[in-house]
Amino acid sequence: MRTHRFMTTAVAALIALAGAACTKKAAVSKPPAAPAAAPTTTSTPAPAGAVNRAPAESTPTASTPAPRYPDAATRKRIEELLARISDAYFDYDKATLRQDALQTLQADAIELRNIVSQFPEYKMQIEGYCDERGSAEYNLALGERRAQAAKEYLTGVGISAAQLSTVSYGKERPSCTEPNEGCWQKNRRIHIVAMQ
Repeated sequence: MRTHRFMTTAVAALIALAGAACTKKAAVSKPPAAPAAAPTTTSTPAPAGAVNRAPAESTPTASTPAPRYPDAATRKRIEELLARISDAYFDYDKATLRQDALQTLQADAIELRNIVSQFPEYKMQIEGYCDERGSAEYNLALGERRAQAAKEYLTGVGISAAQLSTVSYGKERPSCTEPNEGCWQKNRRIHIVAMQ
C-alpha cells in the first residue's frame, strides 16, 4: 500500500510539475507585437520616379464618355464650314488642286479638323465631278482622282482618313448645263457632304 501511495504521490507531483512548466512557458513567451503605428504625414517630397497611389478605400470617379456625334449647333457649324470649303475647282482634264482651290480648302479646313477630331465616328464624303466632255468611264476615273486629291489635302491638315470617303459622279449631276467654258468650269469640282 505504501508503494501505491508513493506512486500516487509521484504521479501527482509529476502532474503538478508539468502544469508549472506549462505556466512558466506561457509567462516566458513574448507578448504579441503592438500594431504598427500609422505613418505621419510630412511635407517631404517624394523621391523622383515614385508613384503616388490613392488609398485603396477611395472610389474611382466615373468619367462621362465623350459624345459620339456632334450636337445640333456643332453640326450646323460643320455644315457652314463644308459649304465654304466646297467647291474647289479644277482645270480641264486635271486632278491637281489649283491655287484658288487650295485657298478655298485652307480657309476653313483647320477649324473643320478641330471640330471633327472630337467626333471620330462623324463621317464626310468627298464627291468628284467633271464637265460633260469625254466619255463617262474616263470622267468617272477623273472625278475619283479629284476626290482623292482633296482627301489627301484634308488628311494632310489632320482630318482622319477614316472620317473621309470619296465617290465620283463623273459628268453626272452637273451644277451647270450650258455648253460653254464658264459652265464647264463650275462642273470640274469636288464637293464635301456630311454623312450624318
